[in-house]
Amino acid sequence: MTNAQLQIIAYCCEHCAYAAADLAGGLRMQYPPAIKIVQLPCTGRIDVLTVLRAFEDGADGVMAAG
Repeated sequence: MTNAQLQIIAYCCEHCAYAAADLAGGLRMQYPPAIKIVQLPCTGRIDVLTVLRAFEDGADGVMAAG
């Protein structure tokens, strides 16, 4: 399996990790297209069913970043 085939879902806190990803985009930094960023109000409240649903929908990995 190559990296192009992988799908990673990154659940990011809007105040911390998502802001960092947004800043990286503003600086024209790139990340692999296999990573899909999902903005959340707070990763501390992420539900386990949300993570399991991502795997059911075909994600190869899930990351929660706060």
